[in-house]
Amino acid sequence: MRSLDAARETCEKYHPGLCQALAGVPLAERESVGGPVIEMFRKHDGVGLLVPAEFNGSQAGALSAVRVMRGLSSYSPSLGAAVCMHHFTAAMLYSLAAKTDRLSPAQVDMLNKVVTDGLLMASGWSEGRTNQNILLPSVTAVRDGEDWVLNGSKKPCSLSGSMDLLTASVALTDETGQTSLALALVPASSAGISIKPFWGTPVLAGAESDEIRLDAVRVPDELMIRTRPDDPHRLDDLQTAGFVWFVMLITSVYTGAASALAEQLLTKAKGSSTDRAAVLVGIESAIAQLEGVARRVDDGLSGDDAVAAVLVCRYAIQTALAAATDLGVELLGGTAFMGSPDIGYLSSALRALAFHPPSRTSAAEPLLDYFAGGPLQLS
Repeated sequence: MRSLDAARETCEKYHPGLCQALAGVPLAERESVGGPVIEMFRKHDGVGLLVPAEFNGSQAGALSAVRVMRGLSSYSPSLGAAVCMHHFTAAMLYSLAAKTDRLSPAQVDMLNKVVTDGLLMASGWSEGRTNQNILLPSVTAVRDGEDWVLNGSKKPCSLSGSMDLLTASVALTDETGQTSLALALVPASSAGISIKPFWGTPVLAGAESDEIRLDAVRVPDELMIRTRPDDPHRLDDLQTAGFVWFVMLITSVYTGAASALAEQLLTKAKGSSTDRAAVLVGIESAIAQLEGVARRVDDGLSGDDAVAAVLVCRYAIQTALAAATDLGVELLGGTAFMGSPDIGYLSSALRALAFHPPSRTSAAEPLLDYFAGGPLQLS
């Protein structure tokens, strides 16, 4: 499959040998709890993909990044979902490193260690709460001397078992009672951090998406990155950088899973040529839209316009992948479905794109307001 070959070639460029290593492990093992894929990723220079060159990273652009993620996710959607969290965190934090007034020396020092020490960063933004503002976290932090004391939980939180650093959105309450949003950089070895089972399905189980609990976890003030909110429903520079990258990268993960199914259909030549072409057209149109947005981000698209563009792309692809894979699984046939668990697994895994925040429903009104000329206010 031409587009998938290109994605895998890009993955090979940045992570030599990773695709071959993944291909040598059965899909069921790649996707299982405790599987080898996350450590494979770490050993194949995975952590530095979006890290700038001055921090010893690969400094990949958005287009290369979505191709890398599509390529590795075609072998392991679990790995793609897990490392998406590391990558979008890296994109967010290092974008702030270029602004001299946004990060403290301690924060910069920690970022300097990510590539040299092979550190994986888990992202604690999601909290598994329905009908809640995704920008208002439930984890709280109160000041105690030079530290902040964190309490609450993050679930699901991918890379929970392999993380070296937890980046967690928190609601700060200062001495005056004022509350603001911040991002805490928390070493995984900190006292008070515990991991509890949360992910109950075998689909994407290899992503280590469990609950991380924080019980009186102390974080120095110098490791707390504050946002600059004018409105708690608006994204600031910290959130925008992460949000755009997250939506692009997570969409590429499921596009990779769908591409793996399409590749099987193309190889086995099942069904009529018209129907097979319809499946591939659906997948290729999704890839083209995703890469188009990535190119726009590489060209400088930012702010509300970037967030709206990636959301439109994500929701359109969500619909396109479902339709294309439904037909693709049908064409592969019942015998193929019964003969191998891989087809059913990939078909199920790519459905999870619909579950990532923000949901289509919660984003509908904000997008309509944006399309009408107003600001984009997510809830």
